[in-house]
Amino acid sequence: MRENEGLTKLGSAKTDYRFEYDPSVLEAFSNKHPDNDYFVKVNCPEFTSLCPITGQPDFANIVISYVPDQKIVESKSLKLYLFSFRNHGDFHEDVVNIIMKDLIKLLDPKYIEVWGRFLPRGGLSLDPYCNYGKPGTAWEQVAWERLSRHDMNPERVDNR
Repeated sequence: MRENEGLTKLGSAKTDYRFEYDPSVLEAFSNKHPDNDYFVKVNCPEFTSLCPITGQPDFANIVISYVPDQKIVESKSLKLYLFSFRNHGDFHEDVVNIIMKDLIKLLDPKYIEVWGRFLPRGGLSLDPYCNYGKPGTAWEQVAWERLSRHDMNPERVDNR
């Protein structure tokens, strides 16, 4: 375990993969630059979860962008957390909101957004997006602006 940070996943000799949704695997460490506003962007192009009705797999690229305050998510724990959705059944819209809310609880970021770009199933692809700006800060307004203008120039979708 790393001193003063409580990190247990990074550098451990054995990786414990959870096959059911488990936010307890998330870990964070101190932001050494809380006086600077900057984005941390994470792409997970191999995300999988299950359709809650049919049990069929859903594949997506999950994109997480956030402006840290005092904490930063430890990347290996985030990888294990996202992997824990592997056998979790939820709708696409729920998945991105669950991820965002779990990271808000862990990090208390200034700003965060989560965008799921799911592969088509049944001829449709869904791309749910959610965001949050810390109340009472300028980031609250940024969240509204980004949400209200989200996807004004959507990408071309060619069956991904």
